Amino acid sequence: MKDLPRISVGLVVWREDEVLLIRRANPPFQGCWSIPGGKVEFGETLHQAGLREVLEETGIRAQVDTLIDVFESITEHGHYVMADFSARWLGGEPEAGDDALEAAFFSLEDALRLVAWDDTRTALRQSAQTRIG
Repeated sequence: MKDLPRISVGLVVWREDEVLLIRRANPPFQGCWSIPGGKVEFGETLHQAGLREVLEETGIRAQVDTLIDVFESITEHGHYVMADFSARWLGGEPEAGDDALEAAFFSLEDALRLVAWDDTRTALRQSAQTRIG
């Protein structure tokens, strides 16, 4: 089972012109800034999993808008297939929760500078170009 790809989801959550990031508490990229997200649990849709992860990690309620892209990560931690979506903030203030050391909204420029992974920067840029509202 360990060798099978795992499905995960990430949300680029916008509050006006700011984007939500978390500083990861666990591998991969422990201690690095990223978008909130995580593994899809059995029986969940991608949207449900993304909204659950955002709420658990940050306390933020959001609405999923559009698919950004699908990315893959193959490391010593496993093979992950990640569907990233644009979303909009509905309510709440960021507070670090499950799997997050910190959570905060940042300008797009600051977020692009802070995130650790090139694919996350790509997702942020694509989301900024196509986001709704």
